[in-house]
This record gives sequence, structure tokens and C-alpha cells, in this order.
Amino acid sequence: MAPDFWSDNRQAQAHMQQLTALREEVTTWEQIATQLKDLHELSKMLEEEPDNDMQEEVASAIPPLEEQIGKLEFALMLSGEHDAKNAILSIHAGSGGVDAQDWAEMLLRMYLRWAEQHRFRTQIYDYSEGEEAGVKSATVEIEGRYAYGYLRSEIGTHRLIRLSPFDAAHRRHTSFAKIEVMPDIEDTIEISIRPEDIEVDTYRATGAGGQHVNKTDSAVRMRHIPTGIVVTCQNERSQIQNREVALKLLKARLFELEQKKREEEAARLKGENVQADFGTQIRSVIVHPYNIVKDHRTNQETSDTTGYLAGDVDAFIYAYLQEQASGVESAITADSNP
Repeated sequence: MAPDFWSDNRQAQAHMQQLTALREEVTTWEQIATQLKDLHELSKMLEEEPDNDMQEEVASAIPPLEEQIGKLEFALMLSGEHDAKNAILSIHAGSGGVDAQDWAEMLLRMYLRWAEQHRFRTQIYDYSEGEEAGVKSATVEIEGRYAYGYLRSEIGTHRLIRLSPFDAAHRRHTSFAKIEVMPDIEDTIEISIRPEDIEVDTYRATGAGGQHVNKTDSAVRMRHIPTGIVVTCQNERSQIQNREVALKLLKARLFELEQKKREEEAARLKGENVQADFGTQIRSVIVHPYNIVKDHRTNQETSDTTGYLAGDVDAFIYAYLQEQASGVESAITADSNP
């Protein structure tokens, strides 16, 4: 009700989105509380006057509630500073040639389907096609509460082992793709970017996009001179829009860089060893000579490779976050019991 609430439209929209998300969260818990209260009263009535049909109805209502409560309790573990934010997910083909580019495109499709299953909105900001097939790299924003909290478990190198469809001899190939996930921190922290530190190139966009494609230099490539970070955007219809999106991506990458610096410094001060195997696979998908998806950090695995590649990634996300939460709990216990 503040008179100047809508004077800054973008800030107001951010507040309204936060309000909506919190209202939905509170309403969900209140509805569960009401259902549990009703079931409790029904169970007391059944103790006095047994009714087989009513007992079955009460019994059948409990498992869905338990499942819903389990998911909500799990969401409470997403308490990181940026866990509730939207995610900016980037996929880069690694070693493996055309197979790696095809693998990168398979991963993009997988995460888009995962987002759809969670009713998250997605928007592809950059899409660099491979020469023969697949993609060299792609960047997509996934909008939804806790999108970053869930997807940070996917950061790292993903490996695919299969019979290559691009090999005339149909031999087995190993391909790699790298996943980067950053929170959308636009308007949440101050990232100072001086105009003189940015080098901007424009070029003609490629791929689907309408009549303007290949006719105007609407695509934008932005380079941050001090760090050498380069971001591109060719999805929007105008150069101005692409500049705005590219600047947002640059802010996110600069934030990620600062976060890594702080984490490395904290690890140095605590005397912890920085992992030397960064870049090695965190998860492998094998479709020949057998079917298995295995996470090398948690040992979570499934033989349903088809379902996994169709977006059924939750089991792996949950396993990783549960392990992280267990590690934090163990550390707290150790600190409280020297």
C-alpha cells in the first residue's frame, strides 16, 4: 500500500512474485493441516462407529498426503542464499566431436523436459549449432521457485557411452558435456560493470526466429575486458533486447566468478584441500553394452536411461541434495560435540 510502491516497476514486480510464491507456500501447508485435522476427526469417529467403506477412504487419503509432505520437507533443505532463485543453465559440448555435440543437445532437451514437468518456464538465450549435428553450446533460463536450488546439483561434466550413430562402423564412443548453473541474481546484488570495460559486437542471428533472422545484426556478443568473460544472445527480436539479456548473463557470470573466489579463499583459510579432479564426470549415462545412469558422487543409479533422458532427473537431484544436507548436519553435530 506504499504510495511509491509502483514507482520502480521492476522492483515492484519482484516483490509481487515473492509475495505470490510465499502465499502459495503458506496456503499449501494450511491445506495439508486442514486435511490432517479432518482425517484425525474421521478416525476418532470410526473408533466409535466402524465403517469399512469410510476406513478405506481414510486409508487411501494418507499416502498422497505423506508423499506431498515428504516433498515439502525436502524443499526445506533448500535454504541456500540463492536456492529459491531462477537458474541460468549452460551446456557446452566437450571432447568427443560430433557425438559430444549431439550429447549436449540431448542434455538440453532433457533439462527442458525436466523443467516442463515441474511447470517451470524456460527461455533459450543462446544456441550455437554444431556443424553436423547437435549443439556446441546453449544457455537457457529456467524460471521457477527453487530452480537454482535443484539444478546446482547438475554442475559438472556428464559422460555418455553409446554406439555412435555418426560412426559408419557403429563403434562405441564416449562423449562429454559440461553443465554450468548460475542463479539469476539480477537486481539482488550489486555487480558494478563500467561501460569502458565492455566490448560489444553485433552479428546476424542464425536459426529459427522470424523474418529478421539473417537480415539485421540483432545478435549480440559481449566481452568483459578485465576478466575475458564472453556472453552471447541472439534469441530476442531486437538488438536492444539482446543487449539487455547479454548484460544479465554477464552479471550472472561475474557473480559466479566472485563466488568461486570467495569459496577458494574460505577453503584456503580453513586449511581445506581444493578438489584436484574438477572437470571429471559427475555422472555417466551408458546405453551400450547395458543401460545404466550412475552418479559418481552419490552412487545413485537407474537402469531406465530412456526415462532419465526424458527428464526424470529428480532422483539424482534429491540424492545429491540429501547428501549435502547430511554433510552439513554432520558438521554441525561435530562442532557442537567437540
